[in-house]
Amino acid sequence: MANPAPAKMTITAYTDPNFTTKAAVSPNPFTVWINPANYSQNARILYTDRQAQGSPGPSPEYNRVGDADLSFDLVFDATGVVPPPTGQSTENGVADAIEQLSALASSVNGSIHSPNYLVVGWAQLQFTCVLSSMRVEYTLFRPDGTPLRAKVALAFKSYTSETTLAKEAGKESPDMTHLVTFKAGDTLPLLCHEIYGASFYYAEVARFNNLVSFRDIPVGTQLVFPPLGAAT
Repeated sequence: MANPAPAKMTITAYTDPNFTTKAAVSPNPFTVWINPANYSQNARILYTDRQAQGSPGPSPEYNRVGDADLSFDLVFDATGVVPPPTGQSTENGVADAIEQLSALASSVNGSIHSPNYLVVGWAQLQFTCVLSSMRVEYTLFRPDGTPLRAKVALAFKSYTSETTLAKEAGKESPDMTHLVTFKAGDTLPLLCHEIYGASFYYAEVARFNNLVSFRDIPVGTQLVFPPLGAAT
């Protein structure tokens, strides 16, 4: 019995930061032609230097978890050595596939005024992110100039929505992000007083949440109260 073909890496595009609505591009998800030979992930922990004047060494204090990055190279080959995924044509060499990948990951989506939110999936890898760079190098051509082979270097930056961050934080501290559902009887100054210890941050919180008016907030509205430094 023949062994099943190995799973291919996919890149799926979404129009919302909670990754619930797929973007109206085709194909979506995009299936790579050849799985990458390797990929690199980079995570950072950020610290604040608390070294006192005259002390012999630094005393870094934990600040927050920084952005995580993912990068890898993809190879596209339309010479016939590697069959393309189902539904993808090699009539124009690799040009159509790279155009599809660009439309999915790097082009600005007019409905959200930014590139799409992405999920890179391959076996245990499930990386929610946005594209930070895309570099295409064409290496083989037909006599008429149609590109037959290309290497695409991709780099992604991890993305987590403010809603998810607030839910994950869940700590009563002005230095943490809070997600609050507006209830009957609530006022923005009162909520600011409860979270920050001072009501006068209401204007900054209103701007952070793109509120037209801080007085007329519908019941059920979810408001993000950022860390105190971000609010100011």
